[in-house]
Amino acid sequence: MKRLACLLAVGLSATALRAQLPPRLSLPEFAALIERLSEPGGYFDTDNLVSNEDSYLHAITGLRRHGVSGGVYIGVGPDQNFSYIAAIRPAMAFIVDIRRDNLLEHLLFKAIFAEARTRMEYVCLLLGRRAPADTAGWGARELEAVLDYVARAPPDSGVAAAARRVLRARLLTSGVALSAEDLRTIARFHDTFITEGLGLRLTTFGRRARRDYPDYRRLLLETDLDGRPASFLARETAFRVVKDLHERNLIVPVVGDFAGAKALAAIGEYVSARGARVSAFYTSNVEQYLFEAGTFERFARNLASLPYGERSVIIRSYFPYGRAHPQAVSGYLSVQLLQRFSDLVAAQRSGGYEGYFDLVRRGVLYPR
Repeated sequence: MKRLACLLAVGLSATALRAQLPPRLSLPEFAALIERLSEPGGYFDTDNLVSNEDSYLHAITGLRRHGVSGGVYIGVGPDQNFSYIAAIRPAMAFIVDIRRDNLLEHLLFKAIFAEARTRMEYVCLLLGRRAPADTAGWGARELEAVLDYVARAPPDSGVAAAARRVLRARLLTSGVALSAEDLRTIARFHDTFITEGLGLRLTTFGRRARRDYPDYRRLLLETDLDGRPASFLARETAFRVVKDLHERNLIVPVVGDFAGAKALAAIGEYVSARGARVSAFYTSNVEQYLFEAGTFERFARNLASLPYGERSVIIRSYFPYGRAHPQAVSGYLSVQLLQRFSDLVAAQRSGGYEGYFDLVRRGVLYPR
């Protein structure tokens, strides 16, 4: 009996060790995981260096109200993900986008997080501006003061060139195999941030430019629905949550189609094997394009295969061009909505949705 008890204890201990997300990944493990999970890249007709969702931080009020925290985060697109990550504080995050360019942009962000000790240093490196001598002294200041400093800092080609050199060196030691073309693409992204500064907006290809898209400054200074500053740069504590995950190589960019055969399924298997659950999946307005392409049902199957719990939510954005949404907030271009995983899965099993507008109107968890 004593031997059996010991064997059971050893077995339970081994199971517990297996059923854990890693506390950190080495750089080779990080690179290998990206390769293992990713699919061939696809095309989307925007540069998407910054978001066009002016309401993106409204979702944080709902996340807080419904107790969404921890677990594993999945998202799409550029750095608005960091604000959700700072609010949810997941153990691990995956950023999935059909464009390889998005992976490359996240490697740029990762390099900046590695070099920057503070919010001020992060913004200065990203925009190629000279940081003040005492960046730590800016820690208690409002984000608006940080951005005002950066906006007033004169362009300095020497400072910008130094930032490019430092970040390129970081990228070359990231563990991820980067071609000469990849490095040129990342350099082009960084140059765009340096040139456009806080006035940078999302750019579309082959469509008329929209001047009502928010610029980068407005995105960073937006608030949740309670009027609280909520971006990952609003406070040093929020910045450090994201920096810590990056330093442990636990924000993993993945090339993948939401309706594809590999990426989401592979992430689900990885998370399930470690006894974890997805707490939040930020889809932006990708589902709109999945409906248009006739592939939403494949995405819904992928989503249903992810490990999730009662509090697991989908965070989505809706642009009411021609069809107003009852949850729209006056003065905002987009609408941020939450839906429980379980509600979408149940609806899909009972006949599905008539279309995209049916999806964004039915089963909305928040703001109600």
